[in-house]
Amino acid sequence: MKLRIKFIIANGGILLLSYGLLFLYSSNKQHDLIYGQARQQARMLHRQVILTRKWVADHHGLFLIRTTDVQPNPFLDEPIIHTLDGKIYVKRNPAMVTRELSEYAFRDGWCTFRVTSLKPINPANAPDNFERAALKKFETENSKEIIAIEEAPGGRILRYIAPLIIENSCMSCHAKHGYEIGDIRGGLSIVIPINWADKMIAENNYSIILYSLLSIIAVSTMLFWLFSTLVSRPLAHLTATMDKYPDHPVPKPEHSRVKDEIDTICDTYYDLCRRLDESRKTLDMAKKQAFQNEKMAALGLLTSGIAHEVNNPLGGLLNCVKALQQEPDNPQLIQRYLPLLDKGLKSIEHTMHQLLNFGRNTPLDLKKIDVDHVIQECFDLLSYRMDNIELKLDLHLSGHYCIDVESLQQTIVNIGLNAIQAMGNDGGSIQVQSKIINESLIIKIDDTGPGIPPEILDKIFDPFFTTKDVGIGTGLGLAVSYAQVEKMGGTLIAGSKAGHGASFTITLPATQNCSLLVEDYDQNTAG
Repeated sequence: MKLRIKFIIANGGILLLSYGLLFLYSSNKQHDLIYGQARQQARMLHRQVILTRKWVADHHGLFLIRTTDVQPNPFLDEPIIHTLDGKIYVKRNPAMVTRELSEYAFRDGWCTFRVTSLKPINPANAPDNFERAALKKFETENSKEIIAIEEAPGGRILRYIAPLIIENSCMSCHAKHGYEIGDIRGGLSIVIPINWADKMIAENNYSIILYSLLSIIAVSTMLFWLFSTLVSRPLAHLTATMDKYPDHPVPKPEHSRVKDEIDTICDTYYDLCRRLDESRKTLDMAKKQAFQNEKMAALGLLTSGIAHEVNNPLGGLLNCVKALQQEPDNPQLIQRYLPLLDKGLKSIEHTMHQLLNFGRNTPLDLKKIDVDHVIQECFDLLSYRMDNIELKLDLHLSGHYCIDVESLQQTIVNIGLNAIQAMGNDGGSIQVQSKIINESLIIKIDDTGPGIPPEILDKIFDPFFTTKDVGIGTGLGLAVSYAQVEKMGGTLIAGSKAGHGASFTITLPATQNCSLLVEDYDQNTAG
């Protein structure tokens, strides 16, 4: 997953969490505020009704002219008063006034309220379940008010009820019922529809969600643009530059703005690549020099044997020439010595050709060659030092394979020389095997020398590491061989058991691509 996508997901998650928490807090807060307003409205209405009732009680009721719409209260002792002028008045006590005011409020679509009691005089004032439970709490728990929100057919409603306390003005009506001042006569129950509150909360929540989504989109878009401009694009450019390195040089960064952390990374990467280029040049030069030095060291070790290989036929040639000079007209002598001269010269030519091939310093050059022939030739070159050493060749590579002949020669000769030096004057045997396994060329060289101690087995490929005496080895042979095999795309592995000889396994790819021209190596090196 790209960093840009991760950033957007993380940013979106943080924004959603932040706005979600803000929405919950705001929703709960407005819920509390709006319902608190409804509760406060119920308390104010309760207070107004109580004051109205108190005023009616203090004035011993209201007296209204009797009409068809204004009928006497059947639950009063004296519901009707006749005046001297013949008018009839009906009395309205606080309970009646409360009921009629509630009817007006209900018709106006505002609220309803009524007086209720566990011992109602008027059956219409009998409490419902909510009121009955509240009235019992008033008597047992001394509660001041009870508020609840209920579901109703027309929507949610707020239920409010507070106790009605018997006062001195109430005794004219309620003394005969056994009440005393301070007793709870019942409760004033108020019902207020709160559809308006639910509607307001829904509208506010919708606005909050809408503006939150718009804000998230706007902030995410801005952050996406800023991230793409300030982070993603510079990183993409830096990544592209890294992918091209080292095939293409890294250009020096040019900053058109105030440097930031990414610019600093670009500068640091440029300096690192510059130092790597310089180090690579130095290392390449050192490797080439080390390779050549080791090759020259190996050539020095071969010189004495090669001189012997050249001097022997050369001495015979000189004797033949001397004999011919003494008897230039002897046809039998000419016929006898000319084949010997030809054979000796070809022997010297073959030896010098091997030496020149081994000493040439060329870059990696893959060509299709007969690998078994190269192995045979390398040990032919070492044969002068193997008088008391038995060579066992078990070569089974048929056909030609893409190999750098010089690198393979250098590797085999280095390993062979090490084996010969390890066995010393006591002699022994060297067994060389070649085969192909799973599209890989396997060349294994085993000797019967003292072997490699386990404590240094992991160090033998380190440059300049040697157990030989000063002047005998440089410590570069196996290091150079290891590098040459790696350069050909293969591996060089050493194994040993103390007292049972050393074993070196060269593994090279058998499917390397190289020039379509098949180099018949044995023909090129012959004669």
